[in-house]
Amino acid sequence: MIAGGLMLGATHMLYEGTPDNPGPDRLWQLVENHKVTVFGVAPTGIRALKSQGESWVRKHDLSSLRVLGSTGEMWSPESWRWYFEEVGGGRCPIINYSGGTETSGGILGCFTTEPIRSCSFAGPIPGMDADVIGQTGGSRRGSVGELVVRQPWVGMTQGFWHDPSRYLETYWSRFPGLWVHGDWTEIDEEGYWYIRGRSDDVLKVSGRRIGPAELESAAAAHPLVQEAAAVGVPDDLKGEVVHVFAVLRQAYVPSPALAGEVRQTVRERLGASMQPDGVHFVRELPRTRNGKIMRRVIRAAFLGASTGETTALENPLVVKDIAALGETHRNGQPSEAP
Repeated sequence: MIAGGLMLGATHMLYEGTPDNPGPDRLWQLVENHKVTVFGVAPTGIRALKSQGESWVRKHDLSSLRVLGSTGEMWSPESWRWYFEEVGGGRCPIINYSGGTETSGGILGCFTTEPIRSCSFAGPIPGMDADVIGQTGGSRRGSVGELVVRQPWVGMTQGFWHDPSRYLETYWSRFPGLWVHGDWTEIDEEGYWYIRGRSDDVLKVSGRRIGPAELESAAAAHPLVQEAAAVGVPDDLKGEVVHVFAVLRQAYVPSPALAGEVRQTVRERLGASMQPDGVHFVRELPRTRNGKIMRRVIRAAFLGASTGETTALENPLVVKDIAALGETHRNGQPSEAP
């Protein structure tokens, strides 16, 4: 990004630090002071700043902005709309972008010349022959499937360092000749693309497969929930049930009654079968330093299993809080509030 931008004559501005220090308007102050035109931020940053209220944004002149950028994880519709309206003034396109280190760039993106729908991607970026397929390998539209790439691309990874067999197992073993990226993706009837979560995170509840992003967006629709993560927990009757871990907006106190409200919000949006069996409030969610929520770690900690390596987490102490909630739950006690 830096090399390409400089080669095209752009000026880059890099800021190191947290977005809320010395105040929740730190990023908006930078935009105003330096006349930033293209501004990029992860959805997790917007969720955190959104919880501080609109006044911090509106006190700054953001008229220099032309384009908003986004990458790192999935959007919720409410956060996407806030970013579009409050930061971009309802006039700046949000260029959603998704790829990975192992692809040496992006797979899906938005374009300033193409229509954009909330939380969506316009489609594959130039040079990427991407598709969404079902379990038999055929293209799928209108429902969730695996994101794959059908042809080689310039930045394709050639292998893992000293471990070629693991590379083949990870990306090439499920569908011969297709690179399987590991993202649960959907193309709707109008051709917009949506990433629904990691395919190894997908939940199967009462026979229906659902991406965690749909459940998390439903939980975050409750006005007091800042962000949420959904994981599946084994169940003798349903096979798997949903447990939601939610971070509340500042100044709100967890309670069993509030947990019931969040469960009802999910039920109203997704149906009775998707109502979470448990809602647990945490101070923050375990995430990597680039902002990705680690659902695998949440699930393992809650079930009392090994979480594996956690040193890459930005906040590894959060895992202990989730493990304590899991122990309380296994002992048959309510665990809605920490």
